[in-house]
Amino acid sequence: MNTRFARRILAVSLLAGFAVLFLCPSVTQAQTGATGAVTGTVTDPLGGPVANVLVTVTNKGTSQARKERTGADGVYKFSLLPPGDYRVKFTATGFRTADIESVTVTGTVGLNQVLARQSASAAPHAPDPCTSGHEFATTDCTLTWHGVTLYGAYDVGVGWVSHGLPENGYNYEGESLVNRNGYQSRFLVAPNNLQQTGLGIRGKEEFLPGWSIVFNGSTGINPQSGLLANASATQTANNGLPRDSYTFAIDGARAGQPFNDEIYGGISSTQFGTLTFGRQRSLGTDVMLLYDPAGGAYAFSYIGYNGTMAGGGDTEDSRWDDAMKYRLTYGPVHFGAMYKFADGSGGCYSPLATWTAATCTPESAHNNAYGFNLGGAFHKFSADFVFQHYNQAISVLNPLLGPASPASTSLGYDQSTTDSINTNPINGPNLIATNNTVYGIVTDNNAMLFATKYTWDSFKFFAGYEYIWQNNPSDPLGVGASDQGGYIMSGVEDNNLDSEKLVNIWWAGAKYAIDSKTDITFAWYQQRQNDFRIPACPTPTFRSSCAGTLNEVSLYSDHHFTKRLDVFGGIAYSYVTGGLAVAIPHGPGVPYFHNSNFAPTVGGRFAF
Repeated sequence: MNTRFARRILAVSLLAGFAVLFLCPSVTQAQTGATGAVTGTVTDPLGGPVANVLVTVTNKGTSQARKERTGADGVYKFSLLPPGDYRVKFTATGFRTADIESVTVTGTVGLNQVLARQSASAAPHAPDPCTSGHEFATTDCTLTWHGVTLYGAYDVGVGWVSHGLPENGYNYEGESLVNRNGYQSRFLVAPNNLQQTGLGIRGKEEFLPGWSIVFNGSTGINPQSGLLANASATQTANNGLPRDSYTFAIDGARAGQPFNDEIYGGISSTQFGTLTFGRQRSLGTDVMLLYDPAGGAYAFSYIGYNGTMAGGGDTEDSRWDDAMKYRLTYGPVHFGAMYKFADGSGGCYSPLATWTAATCTPESAHNNAYGFNLGGAFHKFSADFVFQHYNQAISVLNPLLGPASPASTSLGYDQSTTDSINTNPINGPNLIATNNTVYGIVTDNNAMLFATKYTWDSFKFFAGYEYIWQNNPSDPLGVGASDQGGYIMSGVEDNNLDSEKLVNIWWAGAKYAIDSKTDITFAWYQQRQNDFRIPACPTPTFRSSCAGTLNEVSLYSDHHFTKRLDVFGGIAYSYVTGGLAVAIPHGPGVPYFHNSNFAPTVGGRFAF
């Protein structure tokens, strides 16, 4: 048994256990006839690797073309090429296009390429558009017309969870992670496992030599329901219900906005970088997607499922509204900076224990934020550092509690469907109606993040660490303050922290490429928090302000039938301890129904 056949048998054995793949035909096909390969590294004139270079090899006899992009290490590889004469083309933004007219492939051909930097007067290369239905089906060509590109994905599967809830059509993250209200094992439709289902449109149009207008708009859609991704609606749908009647509720940055991922525009220069404005992914989200072994996959990644790490302390901040973002790449080094302007309403605030609608003071929003990113790549190694600061960050942990919920004065402050809450319940008539509203804990957050990646042969190794410190807001929010997506907070808690809260997040993992179409990924994630309660926490722990941990491990395999179509299968196991195992963070607290979750998932994805 040759090595290639043994590797494919390993992939088939793993994925067949999830009842997803039928690889026998492709295995047979791969073994017929001699094949060759073209591989190499693309560098700039200084010897630094050039990432995201589009490499196209075209068989001159059949006109069949294949495309690959270089990774952060500048490496590309084409396997299983029929023997013949090939044309090879290298294209990248900011560099001159390089063409090699003839490369004879009879075995493995090593082909390194140095790309010259593009002068200010040279026109940037546009992505190659699809020219036929066959090319669309078999390559990763773009659906581009006059510089405007339509893109998207559809990702859906089936899964089983040991401790889940009935499905919620607004939930876009699935149920792979341990949930505070999960209480039953169940089979379910698993949405958006490796990638968020959705649509997007982007464009780039040159108006002067080396200068272009750029724009991008994208949104997430839930494949199981057809609804826009909406974390806030998963909360409001459960307001006032008893916990054992909840459907699955989450917190997140997508709240039913028409463009719940990104919507921005700006200007780009081949020499001076790119400046954009609008709703954009945070710098932490950008780095997470690059350095997470699972690439932010909801089904298999804690830091992808929960945006605490990407948002620098709160998952809603993994995307910033009304934000300006600057990016510059020079050789192997890149720099980024981001600033968010304050927006929305600060609500009506009162520090009084017995307050009324007449005694609270209207507040302005002070939810500005800023951050920067510095990183680079050297041969097969890359690393990034990110700092982020966010004022008046909002965390929505639970639906509003009502008469049927476990709400009582013994819990301290009720997340109430009957009263407006300014840390304390209102005295008298409500300030605003509590229907279709949320309850938020408000903090000022800082975060420092470092992540690294290394490629060795068929392996990619990943690791990262983030340190987060949170304090009660210097400018409090009040009842009626704006949350994302147009939602309003009828309950606000500005003094949840007795002392500074410290959060540490680690992760590590590896991805192994069995061949050019199949890989296996293993990942481990951990989040820890300190004891920020005064006085110190009792034993056993019954408060969310006590020290605690969350752990998740995952293993999955992904097989690509084509550039656009892949199938996957894997498992994730997560559990919580200590203060992170408290479901309702008030008074003595209410514990999770179950502290762990086991979640196998299989599914498929089509991307364009």
